[in-house]
Amino acid sequence: MIRINLVGVDRQKTKKAAIFDVGKQITVACSLILVIAALGIGWWYWSLNQASTRVDQELAATEQERARLQSLLAEVRTFEAQRGQLQQRVALIEQLRSGQSVPVMLLDHVSRSLPDMLWLTEMVQEGDAVTISGQSTTLIALSDFVGNLGNGALLQKPIELVNSQVETVGGAGQPGGVDLIKFTVKAQLAPRKPASAVTPAGRGAIPPATGAPAAAR
Repeated sequence: MIRINLVGVDRQKTKKAAIFDVGKQITVACSLILVIAALGIGWWYWSLNQASTRVDQELAATEQERARLQSLLAEVRTFEAQRGQLQQRVALIEQLRSGQSVPVMLLDHVSRSLPDMLWLTEMVQEGDAVTISGQSTTLIALSDFVGNLGNGALLQKPIELVNSQVETVGGAGQPGGVDLIKFTVKAQLAPRKPASAVTPAGRGAIPPATGAPAAAR
């Protein structure tokens, strides 16, 4: 009679099945770990790639900004150089105007002080000394001219009449002869004051060009 231990067989099968289940679980776990690691590495690489692309873009933008700023800096330097040149020109013009203001004001004052029947032949300025020479047909015109010169603030009083002589034009004792009074006047420029205005005086008309006699009325 053959005896078969069915109970023992079942126990062995159960042990083998349990061992197989543990190995399968370990394999699945390892596979999951590998998949997760691969996904993590892929995500990390993608992140690095995105960061590298972003840094490259920022570097390109920074380079463009640097080029733009260099261009602006060059323009600013050019503008500064041009402004310096303009300032030098303006300073030179102001200096020239300052140096020419007294002669211009003197000419204007003298021209406005000329009465009728009197004209100038020469005017010389040496420092603050002014010498004026001219001719007149009447002593009244000469007196008015001297008085008009002293009425302004440009010349100091008194105005000195240093020379005057009568000369007959056309021959003495001949019909049509005209007596001309040649004169020389000296004056001193008044001390310069800022924004000083010269007040023209005189009742004469605007004279003709210097050196040419005014037309008799």
